[in-house]
Amino acid sequence: MNRMIFLSDKFPLVLIFIGGGLGSLARYAAGKAFASWAPVFPLGTLAANVFACLILGVFSGWAALRTGESVATYRAFVVVGFCGGFSTFSTFSNDTIQLILNNAWTEACLNVFVSILFCLAATLLGMWLGKQLLSI
Repeated sequence: MNRMIFLSDKFPLVLIFIGGGLGSLARYAAGKAFASWAPVFPLGTLAANVFACLILGVFSGWAALRTGESVATYRAFVVVGFCGGFSTFSTFSNDTIQLILNNAWTEACLNVFVSILFCLAATLLGMWLGKQLLSI
C-alpha cells in the first residue's frame, strides 16, 4: 500500500499541515532572497506567487492524466498545503497598498499587472509541463 495514500485516508490534515509548513518555509526563503528589492518592488512576493503557480500548474497537468486516490492525496499535500503556504495573496495585496500609500503608483500598477500576467503564464506553463514532461 502506498504510504502517502494511507496517510491521506487517516490523516489528511497532517499532509496539509506538513505541506503548508514546507510552503511557508519556502515563502520565507523567497522573501529573504529578494529582501534587498523590498523598498523598491516586492520581488520576493512576486517570485513566491509565480513559483507557486508554476508548481500548481505542473500538478494540475500531471493530475489531468491520472485517476484514483493518489491524486487526492497529492492534491492535499501539494496544492492545499505547499502551494497554500507558499503563495501569498495577502502579502501581494499589502505590498500593493503600501506602494500606493507611498505614492509609488507606477510600481503599484506594475506589481498588479506583472503579478497577474506572470502568475497566469506560470500556471499555464506548469500545466503544459505537467502533461508533457511528467506524463510518465
